[in-house]
Amino acid sequence: MSEPSNEEREAFLRVAESGRAASAELAPLPRAVKDAALHAVADALTARAEEIVKANAADVARAREAGTSEAMVDRLALSRERVGAIAAAVRQVAALPDPVGETVRGYVLPNGLSVQQVRVPLGVVGIIYEGRPNVTVDAAALCLKSGNVALLRGSSSAFASNTALVAIMRDALAGTGVPEDAVQLVPGTSRESVKHLMRARGLVDVLIPRGGASLIDSVVRESTVPVIETGVGNCSVYVDEHADLDMALSILVNAKTQRPSVCNAAETVLVHANVADRFLPRALAALREKGVTVHGDALVRAYSPDVVAATEDDWYAEYLSLDIAARVVPSLDEAVAHIRRFGSGHTEAIVTGSQSAARRFVALVDSAAVMVNASTRFTDGEEFGFGAEIGISTQKLHARGPMGLPELTSTKYVVTGEGHTRG
Repeated sequence: MSEPSNEEREAFLRVAESGRAASAELAPLPRAVKDAALHAVADALTARAEEIVKANAADVARAREAGTSEAMVDRLALSRERVGAIAAAVRQVAALPDPVGETVRGYVLPNGLSVQQVRVPLGVVGIIYEGRPNVTVDAAALCLKSGNVALLRGSSSAFASNTALVAIMRDALAGTGVPEDAVQLVPGTSRESVKHLMRARGLVDVLIPRGGASLIDSVVRESTVPVIETGVGNCSVYVDEHADLDMALSILVNAKTQRPSVCNAAETVLVHANVADRFLPRALAALREKGVTVHGDALVRAYSPDVVAATEDDWYAEYLSLDIAARVVPSLDEAVAHIRRFGSGHTEAIVTGSQSAARRFVALVDSAAVMVNASTRFTDGEEFGFGAEIGISTQKLHARGPMGLPELTSTKYVVTGEGHTRG
């Protein structure tokens, strides 16, 4: 990246500084005010759906002219129905419990001091994301509900859509008690605007990148602002020697094919050698019927001529497509060793009828989520029962796994005394 111009930097600083000022106003607002603002946003999105669809049509036309695949165009496209679904999602966020002010722990010391650890907003949250303009509204709503300012930097391919959505949300906030600058679009469409956001330490409290591995890696390497890594999912299904093979087949097919383009889809299947003869012929046939290309080791290839030879890169791959890597392993420990070497720390599943095998797998696998006799596709905030999420963290600090509203907060200690002094 080249160094940004002074003019570009000044434009960004105006946004970031107004966001920092807005965060001080937003943080203490009660739930009722924030919820009313979210409902106002949802109403405005519904009322101005045609405006949003028109702006989106320009993005879609440019994408097609640029030769963008229809799958990616579909991720970009908005219709009145999709705008209605986005508005409904905002209302669902409004209905969620407000984490701000919640006491995480509290106690009274022997000297009479009361100590409380309470949840507080992170402050100013920068979100860098690709493709889908619905993320613009989802991220803004989650940040607003948790008392955070959202600085949004979507992809240039959705610039017209994102501009319209942010303008409508800001208009809706006017008069609600929530500052309009609580939701802002980072100015510019070049990579320089991303660089401004990544280097705004002191103005931006945390960055959350949402997208492919290259985007996340770039933000982590180049940012001076703390980053929460999200999303990259090289997820594995391990079929243990004690597995119910019918169950294993159902879980594998669901984990790979129910929605292959998302981060919690399975990308690798590991099969214990003691059940390979009984399981792999059925699994390969079922996957082939679903259009899946299997990239297998020599032992897997022996079961079908349709299996292509796996390379070292295949074990690391997040395909996000109808492809899966497959390997026969001699033991549970070897399956774990494979996962620890090649996995991304997102989600792993074991299919087994042995409680001891399940306990060992859970203890040894170092991932954000571990499924026992369930599909990897369940790693999701809504599926976990706590509502919408801003992403799935694969790191270990602050937040790990699906990030709901509590994960968009930090904490502070409130200590109350009666004239206490320390001797």
